[in-house]
Amino acid sequence: MCVSIYFRNQTTKGIWIAKCVGIEPCTIAMDLDLEGTDGKERGEDDTTFEKQSALFALAVSDIVLINMWCHDIGREQAANKPLLKTVFQVMMRLFSPRKTTLLFVIRDKTKTPFEYLEPVLREDIQKIWDGVPKPQAHKSTPFSDFFSVEVVALSSYEEKEEKFKEEVAQLRQRFFHSISPGGLAGDRRGVVPATGFSFSAQQIWKVIKENKDLDLPAHKVMVATVRCEEIANQKFNQLVFDEDWFTLEEAVQKGPVQGFGKRLSSILGTYLSEYDMEAVYFDEGVRNSKRQLLESKALDFVYPAYTTMLGHLRSKALEDFKVRLEQSLNKGGEFASSVRTSTQSSMLEFDKGCADAAIQQADWDASRVREKLKRDIDAHASSVRSAKLSELNINYEKQLSASLTGPVEALLETGGKDTWTSIRKLLNRETEVAVSKFSAAVAGFELDKDTSTKMTQNLRDYARNVVEKKAREEAANIMIHMKDRFSTVFNYDSDSMPRVWTGKDDIRSITKDARSASLKLLSVMAAIRLEEKPDNIEKLLFSSLMDGTVTVSSSQDGRIADSTDPLASSTWEEVSSKDTLITPVQCKSLWRQFKAETEYSVTQAISAQEAHKRSNNWLPPPWAIMAMIVLGFNEFMLLLKNPLYLMVLFVAFLISKALWVQMDIAGEFQHGTLSGILSISSRFLPTVMDLLRKLAEEAQGNPAPEAPRRPVSVASQSHRNETPPPNTISSSIPESSVSSNFSSLDGDVEYSSPPLRQRRPTNIQEVEPL
Repeated sequence: MCVSIYFRNQTTKGIWIAKCVGIEPCTIAMDLDLEGTDGKERGEDDTTFEKQSALFALAVSDIVLINMWCHDIGREQAANKPLLKTVFQVMMRLFSPRKTTLLFVIRDKTKTPFEYLEPVLREDIQKIWDGVPKPQAHKSTPFSDFFSVEVVALSSYEEKEEKFKEEVAQLRQRFFHSISPGGLAGDRRGVVPATGFSFSAQQIWKVIKENKDLDLPAHKVMVATVRCEEIANQKFNQLVFDEDWFTLEEAVQKGPVQGFGKRLSSILGTYLSEYDMEAVYFDEGVRNSKRQLLESKALDFVYPAYTTMLGHLRSKALEDFKVRLEQSLNKGGEFASSVRTSTQSSMLEFDKGCADAAIQQADWDASRVREKLKRDIDAHASSVRSAKLSELNINYEKQLSASLTGPVEALLETGGKDTWTSIRKLLNRETEVAVSKFSAAVAGFELDKDTSTKMTQNLRDYARNVVEKKAREEAANIMIHMKDRFSTVFNYDSDSMPRVWTGKDDIRSITKDARSASLKLLSVMAAIRLEEKPDNIEKLLFSSLMDGTVTVSSSQDGRIADSTDPLASSTWEEVSSKDTLITPVQCKSLWRQFKAETEYSVTQAISAQEAHKRSNNWLPPPWAIMAMIVLGFNEFMLLLKNPLYLMVLFVAFLISKALWVQMDIAGEFQHGTLSGILSISSRFLPTVMDLLRKLAEEAQGNPAPEAPRRPVSVASQSHRNETPPPNTISSSIPESSVSSNFSSLDGDVEYSSPPLRQRRPTNIQEVEPL
């Protein structure tokens, strides 16, 4: 086994080789660089031999012991980093992989723990290996295939001699059995027998001597490298603590700075110029290289301030865009043209700001910030456009709602034959007007065709929804509308004058007309008819509810109709479910409820008509009058022959008329014949006496104050107003007569009306939501 040792400083002259005494197996130690790998004795330009000897040591030795000072760890030249880099590169090119142990012996170790020194040294070696250009065959070869690294630390010989010797003895023990598996000598691949070692060493030295790549830079290059680096670091530190830079950086943090690029270029130019003046006498290549590093480092340092400046410029340009766009829109400008004009102005302003912020030493690209500004502008423009379009849409929806809600409600309440035709015309007219105005309003937004078509279609759908919503609201109150329609037709004539129920009115015909009008309203409300499609809803309702026989179920029988009933269904023919407002079975239920709730009004009208007939029927029948004329002819002639009788009859007529008015005989008999006779008989004598007393007093010329008259009964007032209350009429009209008279109005439809004296107004039930 061969062990090579080399030192930093010159110790002896010549090359020495010796066999190690007492170490098994046979171990040869060679001092290949006895003059020092970095010694001052070698001179500035004579460094080739040290590289050759180092490469020779790595090629022929199993263990290369590198003696270095503790303070040199982490240094560039003192730690032999350039040397190892070149040797590693050439070794991979000249020789096949062979495991060699690099044993670093650290001299004069300090108080720094060994555990801290060893990782630093290993990391430096690995970095050297990673930075070495490798041939294609060894591109992916790890460092461990060529070398294994061991590190040993020794105390100072001058300060701790005994401990130093003890540690050296321990190191010597590691060389015993070093070629055994796991020993210090490595894997021992490509081992040469002892008889061929001399020839092998000569051939290796020949290959190394003929290789030109071991001619490394001279010492002046190394000096230039160190000195220029020191100058560059000094100038960078001065830049970091420069007062002008502090002022500029503080100002740019607050906002955009006018002339930022010129001020920053001046600061950087000052320190780069100072570097050039101080490094002018050093090697040009090294000087330029270090200047580039200084410039790059300085630019990296000030770049955050530059990006901050660009951020301020972007924010300012974006705010200016918002202000310009708002002002342009407030002046009535079209949206798309306003966006273009405002965008161009803001981008031009940003470009001018970027040109002002640019520095001479760098060609920094502001395109990413510019693209970000453009995206922000587009996003804001899109947001404003959405808001404006939404505002326009809401305004036109409000206009449509206002122009459709009232007229549709009025048309539905009218419930005429052409109600839905009128609604369709109204919807089409108002929709087209709104769509036309809306299209003109959004033309300035320059929307694509699909978006414009979609928005106008949404407006049309909204108009239709307004009509449908209003129709559903009115359908929910159909019972109220039907009763109002019935009351209007039944209680008012064609001239809108209230009806007075005399004997001449045909209540049956009037009731039928009123119910027909209400049923017509129900047929109109039953379904939405915004498409011109024919349907048989009205015909079916009239044939089933007005012309047909509808049996009202009793409280004991809950069945509504037979299975053959055309209204026993939840759908209308030729009408979709979404357009159905009131189903057939609901129409039937509503009609039954409607007739029950309007029955009282018809009953009242019949009662009033009967009362009117009785109150005006005080003359005897015509046949009785003829009989009186024939049988009383003699008495009539007698009166004509004797005028005194006429005088007596005239006085009797006056007295009778006075008694009739005074006693309100017509009003008394409205309560019934028996009650009228009893009331008149009890009041007859006092009334006659009072009348005679008044005549006597008037004859004497001293009229007495008029006695208070008896209050007129509620029945008499009701008779005069032709609207008698239910309790008064029920006392004089038999229940059977009211029921029979009302039943005659319905034709084949039969009702069981309760006695009028027990009737109470029924509560109006709301129609179920449809």
